[in-house]
Amino acid sequence: QVQLVESGGGLVQAGGSLRLSCAASTRYFSNYAMGWFRQAPWKDREFVASINWSGGTTYYADSVKGRFTISRDNARNTVYLQMNSLRPEDTAVYFCAAGPAVTTLPDYDYWGQGTQVTVSA
Repeated sequence: QVQLVESGGGLVQAGGSLRLSCAASTRYFSNYAMGWFRQAPWKDREFVASINWSGGTTYYADSVKGRFTISRDNARNTVYLQMNSLRPEDTAVYFCAAGPAVTTLPDYDYWGQGTQVTVSA
């Protein structure tokens, strides 16, 4: 069982930045691909970004490409999502997820509880 705990969410003005962190409770963190997803009110959960075990392969949703960066620190069992040039439409609960293979689909085995990101106009 892998527990994931997100942090770093909050309220920010449009154009601002936030960095989300997701800490994993496993010594085998480097075995897992990691993903970030988000869910806005009354909308389905959607893919944001993902990264393979080494950090050598990353994927991004078109809506965040060029603004968000996913990275990981296997020594710290942590994955990050640096979010720049935030827009009101980025407002959502952000979830991290862990699974055996990097993918843009929600085919991950473990999920965190989420952290709220609110971007004001």
